[in-house]
Amino acid sequence: MANFTRRTLVFAAPAMVAAGVVLPGARTSAAERIKIRDLYKTQAEFSERALALANSEVEVPGFMAPPLKPDATFFVLTKMPMAVCPFCNDEADWPTDIVLVRLKREQEWVNFNRSIVVTGTLELGTEIDEETGFVSKVRLTDATYELA
Repeated sequence: MANFTRRTLVFAAPAMVAAGVVLPGARTSAAERIKIRDLYKTQAEFSERALALANSEVEVPGFMAPPLKPDATFFVLTKMPMAVCPFCNDEADWPTDIVLVRLKREQEWVNFNRSIVVTGTLELGTEIDEETGFVSKVRLTDATYELA
């Protein structure tokens, strides 16, 4: 690959994007990245950044907790690897270091200790899933993921 200076890339980037050229390590998503730890201001209050990103597409890095069942279309994203699913029964027990992920389509599960990046629509506020009874305060919907 040719050596590019920063100036060359700044001027060439729009043409490269239009042509579909992707540089190694470059993000292709327009989604803004937010870490799980940056979603909350306090245990019960969302951060200003999370509120500003609500209902928009975001990327969240983390780890996939083991699914409740093999054919599930959702999983829990955690900031640290967990060998068991942190299934919660009550909003008061909802930890601030997990996010419920509802997949756009079925995907293969990955080991709990593999880092992933999830892209989806950020939803905030308490919701109880009718099918599972799972309580969530933060969700990524219509989501996909890839290995980090």
